[in-house]
Amino acid sequence: MKPLRAILGAASCSDKIIALAEGDDPRVLEGALRARAERVARIILVGDRERIGTLLSDLGGAQTDGIEIHDPADSDLSEPFAEALWALRRHKGMTKEAAQEQVRNRLVFAAMLVRLGIADGTVGGAVETTSDTVRTALQIIGKAPEAAMVSSFFLMLYCREHHDFKGAHLFADCGMVVDPSAQEMAEIARASAASYKALTNKTPRVAMLSFSTSGSANHPKVSKVVEATRIAKAADPDLLIDGELQFDAAFVPEVAAQKAANSPLQGRANVFVFPSLNAGNLGYKIAQRIGGAEAIGPVLQGLAKPANDLSRGCSAEDVLHMIAVTAVQAQVSGPGTKKP
Repeated sequence: MKPLRAILGAASCSDKIIALAEGDDPRVLEGALRARAERVARIILVGDRERIGTLLSDLGGAQTDGIEIHDPADSDLSEPFAEALWALRRHKGMTKEAAQEQVRNRLVFAAMLVRLGIADGTVGGAVETTSDTVRTALQIIGKAPEAAMVSSFFLMLYCREHHDFKGAHLFADCGMVVDPSAQEMAEIARASAASYKALTNKTPRVAMLSFSTSGSANHPKVSKVVEATRIAKAADPDLLIDGELQFDAAFVPEVAAQKAANSPLQGRANVFVFPSLNAGNLGYKIAQRIGGAEAIGPVLQGLAKPANDLSRGCSAEDVLHMIAVTAVQAQVSGPGTKKP
């Protein structure tokens, strides 16, 4: 897969540190070892030290350079983490005792590694739920100061023989914002364009999707997409964006020539912004399951530092891919951290 190899290659140049919250899961461990073999990132495995050690030995990686183990149950970092967490959350009513208990949670511990600069990003969700994974990231890592909101996307890779288009698309928001307003949809579009550029080093071409193309239907849901496009253009005049567009008018040049002849995208969009989570989630799953696209995500955007969610049905290869995406995001989000 050329797009994926490009992402893995970009990650390998960064030497970023990624904390894996479920380090004692065999799939996560295998993905971590593959990430080290390809020099995609340095790894912190969070979890039961004894179990991780046994699994690493079984997988032949017990002495692998660039992998460290942090067990929240006995870590020297637990006390300073608890103090920092209490300082962060006491305005919400958290007590010191509750903070001390929470830092023993692997998602919380991994997020604190990132917040305090010991790791550059974190990946979880192989065992924990999406809601717990995302909520922890929002509460502890928080929104980037320059970001209007936190949203998500899936990176869709088309590399099979039957795919007429070979390469990468970005679908947003397919995992987080349920019913974005016009302003929120515009912010998702701008963030997604920046994410696409960071991950592929290609110019984003953003399609704002609807069931209407260029005024073919009159409905408040269409008007929202038109307004979102206007807001995004006003905020970033250099952004290559158009809407409202049906998917075929955004994706097929021949259809675009008929339905949207004046569109600057000319049927060659690579970033697709859906008008609702309902549409986006259905869209990516159809592309994945019927179209045979490789789907990486949901990837979060708009956080102060990267934190991403795996599917509980993920494979070791999925873990490797998400580590790579997180490492590339960390390159964009700021300077590197100190080595653990």
